[in-house]
Amino acid sequence: MTEDNTKANVQAQFGKNARNYVTSNTHAKGQDLQKLLEISQVKGIEKCLDIATGGGHVANALAPVVKEVAALDLTTEILHAAKGFIDSNGHTNVMFVQGDAERLPFDDSSFDVVTCRIAAHHFPNVFAFINEAFRVVKAEGTLLFIDNVAPERDDFDSFYNKIEKDRDPSHYRAWKKSEWYKMIEDAGFEIEESYRFRKHFQFNIWCQMMNLEPKKKEILAEYMINSSYELHDKFRLKINDGKVESFMGESILIKAIKPQM
Repeated sequence: MTEDNTKANVQAQFGKNARNYVTSNTHAKGQDLQKLLEISQVKGIEKCLDIATGGGHVANALAPVVKEVAALDLTTEILHAAKGFIDSNGHTNVMFVQGDAERLPFDDSSFDVVTCRIAAHHFPNVFAFINEAFRVVKAEGTLLFIDNVAPERDDFDSFYNKIEKDRDPSHYRAWKKSEWYKMIEDAGFEIEESYRFRKHFQFNIWCQMMNLEPKKKEILAEYMINSSYELHDKFRLKINDGKVESFMGESILIKAIKPQM
């Protein structure tokens, strides 16, 4: 699949499910969002960019504590949903920009803080995204990055990426923690802090987020149930009455700094 087709897929999936991402508890709440705010160390004077803003939860959380936020997303419908959510909370310092995470429509060194949360697994070229984040953040500026990650072991990695892709065709790849550390450092950032979060997925809600067709949901559940005991243990797969109830994944939060050259 080409990059253009992948991005069209993202727009189609998120366009029709935009409201789900505003109301999703996984996206709206969670320890990772609170930790991101805690370690941001903002002082109220910062200009921030939230890449792939989705439901707008990071932008909404930053708005009261920084000078201004640019909320960028590829998909028009999700920007409208995010704007409605953020406007309803009374924030007037957020601007909404349609754009591509891999080709940011901003000048070099435009922002003090760049964020991206639970989105990069949809990007076909994460190297371009990280390089663009490095370009638009100021020297001594901060990258605050969160995403779901795959386990380091290859068969666990393959299983997790397969079930995500089967649920959501716009999923490109959940990368390993080690891969993210390398890509972020290769771009020129220096990693200051990193945190791991367990993520408990309720199977029915997880499928409903993408309005997965009943037949595809049934096939996905069957694949998970018939997977190895090792996979069941690794992903804490819980099955009741022959049905998948829940499983566990993980995400990471990385704080990185662009050094003064």
